[in-house]
Amino acid sequence: MTEPALAQNSPMITQYLRIKAQHPDALLFYRMGDFYELFFEDARRAAALLDITLTARGTSAGQPIPMAGVPFHSVEPYLAKLVRKGECVAVCEQQGDPAKSKGPVDRAVVRVVTPGTVTDEALLDERRDTLLAAVARDGDRFGLAWLDLAAGRFTVVQAQGRQALSAELERLKPAELLVAENGTANDITRNGTMQRTRPAWYFELSRTSAASRWKSAQTR
Repeated sequence: MTEPALAQNSPMITQYLRIKAQHPDALLFYRMGDFYELFFEDARRAAALLDITLTARGTSAGQPIPMAGVPFHSVEPYLAKLVRKGECVAVCEQQGDPAKSKGPVDRAVVRVVTPGTVTDEALLDERRDTLLAAVARDGDRFGLAWLDLAAGRFTVVQAQGRQALSAELERLKPAELLVAENGTANDITRNGTMQRTRPAWYFELSRTSAASRWKSAQTR
């Protein structure tokens, strides 16, 4: 979403945009009374994914601001639907007392839900494990780690070959796969898996003791 100039917006929308900037890859559920509201491109996307009404509230740069919302008391089914579609959601709650606030009530993101990190029973898929995986590649070699957060299981493997990696991902079918943003994993078959990028330095082999031992073993 292209963020409009903050000076052109109301204090509430300015607050929304500042919080949204901290979670650019997530749909921001912004608590307003009895509803979680979404604005701008988040509203358009949520309306299409959830089949909810797209309306408008106020203006920004002379244009109506798209808005969509869901009731806070029944938010879990909406979160479950978004997660199963591979979306991430940042849930932003009111932190202050609206009656005592001179401007927009203080708000903060208190929960981030991603396909690979859900633990709530209502959001889990009973038919398969919900796995968060990450892959690091060094030429033809790769390291693959996956976490089943609900069960508390963490596994790491090292192997070689693109076919071996594809076969492992096909077997695991992770709900979410973390890859380096430098494009080294763009040729990985998605198989319905949500891919999220992270800075390349997260995956530098030299930063891990396991990688150091691996490289040392290769030279013996």
